[in-house]
Amino acid sequence: MKKVQVYITLKQGVLDPQGKAIQTSLHALDYPEVDDVRVGKYIELQVEEGPDLETRVTQMCEQLLANPVIEDYRIELEGAR
Repeated sequence: MKKVQVYITLKQGVLDPQGKAIQTSLHALDYPEVDDVRVGKYIELQVEEGPDLETRVTQMCEQLLANPVIEDYRIELEGAR
């Protein structure tokens, strides 16, 4: 088994109301140095190893885990450099 980490974030230019709410709250708590907040998702998968593992995980992202129209994603395979 191999651990795969997927980081999903909104694309630049896509409004992030949750991030804006967090930024406003941080300012209210006296953290004015925060210029921008973007909220994303982190998904960790345990998958069986195979020769096309990265391709398969990319397909998972494209079909279900991320919305490629408004989100970017980054895949990290455990032990990969």
